[in-house]
Amino acid sequence: MKDRIVVKAQELPSSFHHVRLVLARGKDHPEGDREEGYDLLVPLNHEGFLDPLEWKKSRDACRVRYFRDGKTARIGLLRRKPGGQWYFDYELGDRDDEIGFRLGEECFRLGEYISVGREGAFVTYQVARVEKP
Repeated sequence: MKDRIVVKAQELPSSFHHVRLVLARGKDHPEGDREEGYDLLVPLNHEGFLDPLEWKKSRDACRVRYFRDGKTARIGLLRRKPGGQWYFDYELGDRDDEIGFRLGEECFRLGEYISVGREGAFVTYQVARVEKP
């Protein structure tokens, strides 16, 4: 599919999943927006939570793609700060980083909500897809 992050599946540990987050309903988007969100390629444990041990082994495979109006706007990596806070890293430095609100405690299951800090505010997304790459 054209909306996926491309990494050869045989190179990934079995814990890796493609997760799609779409903009959830909110004040500015009463119907939400399926054309804005994130595609993540991340390791999840059997309960659907981010797996920090698998992430550590395969950091460079943990990809993030932000899309808007159905088109790729940015591509980056899932990173983790000392202390455990997860964030999306697009370029060198932290000016463009997007912080996942309690991302390590969130379950990536269909229908769940995930908040991402972007441009000084948290925006809520809904898990629309979780599948093997």
